Order: sequence, then C-alpha cells, then structure tokens
Amino acid sequence: MHDVAAHLVDNARTTRIGIVVAMVRARFDFDRQNDEGVARHKGGTPVETLQRLREVVGRTTTPPAPLDSRLVEEVVHGEDIRRPLGLTRAYPQEAVLRALTHQLRTSVGLGGGKQRAAGLRLVASDAHLVHGDGAEVRGPLVSLLLAVSGRHQALADLDGPGATRLAQVLRSPAG
Repeated sequence: MHDVAAHLVDNARTTRIGIVVAMVRARFDFDRQNDEGVARHKGGTPVETLQRLREVVGRTTTPPAPLDSRLVEEVVHGEDIRRPLGLTRAYPQEAVLRALTHQLRTSVGLGGGKQRAAGLRLVASDAHLVHGDGAEVRGPLVSLLLAVSGRHQALADLDGPGATRLAQVLRSPAG
C-alpha cells in the first residue's frame, strides 16, 4: 500500500514535460520509470507518504494519457489500498465502465488488460455490461476491472466457466 500511495503521488505531480524527462531517464522503460517515480515520492514512513498524498489531492496535472486511463489509476489503485484494509467504496458506474472499456482496448504492455480478457465473455452482475466471446466470467463490475488489470484479489468475486481460465492467466508470468 505504501508503494501504491507513492505511485499516486508521482502521477499527481507528473506533468507533460516531466513524463518525457522521466522516460528519457528510464531509457523508455515504462516499468523502470514507474519504479523511479515511486522511489522519488515514497516517504520514509507510510505516514509521511500519506501526507504527501494528501498534499496532491487538489492537483489537476496529469501525465499525457487518455482521461479514461486516469479513471483506471484511481479506481484500481484505490482498491489496491482499500481491499487489504477492509474498506469499501461505491464508484460511479459510468466511471468504472469507462475504465474497464479502456483496459479492454489497451495492451497489457501499456498497462491495459486486452490480452487477459481475450477469449472470455465478461458479464457484470451489477451493471449492463457484456463484453467479448468465449467462456463466461461473471461478477461485480469493479472486480472485472481489477481482474483484467491483473489484480488477483478480485478473483474471489468472480465465477463462471471462464473464471478459472482468467485465474490461470493472472498466475502466469505474463499475467
């Protein structure tokens, strides 16, 4: 959770020019750039990092990325923090639908979940969403978003013949 909070601080502080500089510094390795941003904004203690997160709440800068990718960041990383703490939040359904749609169109290599969902039929049990063809995976909309984003903790919320296959994909080295 400490690293996730630092990542959110990094995203909030990143500007269009800043991301270019950071990517050059990381030799255009997205994962390396992310790791360097986390290290840069991670406080000495979780309390210090939480204070840094509070300080950026009102910022409106963002990396040059589609708005829907920002929704992914907020919902998925919000759940990365909330779920281990047993906290819940109801998200605007339209925001989660947009975030999931973005993930389903975006390659895993770019932070999406397109390949994870390939060959599966995703069905939201709490929203009007049916996506794809293949073995069905059914569950709450947020849990579908988390699973296609590579989050194992969402698997317990999913069922259907495709849920086992999705779990195997997430457990694979490429998952």
